[in-house]
Amino acid sequence: YPDIDGLFQEQAGDQDPKRREATLHRIQQLIHDKVMIAPIWLNAGLSGLGPRVEESGIGIIAGYAFSAPYEDVKLKGK
Repeated sequence: YPDIDGLFQEQAGDQDPKRREATLHRIQQLIHDKVMIAPIWLNAGLSGLGPRVEESGIGIIAGYAFSAPYEDVKLKGK
């Protein structure tokens, strides 16, 4: 963005700390206003299964497909 580039050059040569701070705040606001984001996430279901698991917790809550509550997952003793 040319307007942001211009402000960046302007603040770089400014000796007045107050004006420079104001220009930097303006740059931050412009970047915030112009930014485009696309949040990316993965809904991961955690499950406790395996040879060391005594009770996985799957099916404890009816209709809930994951191992929950996690505090109730029990491991086999050694």
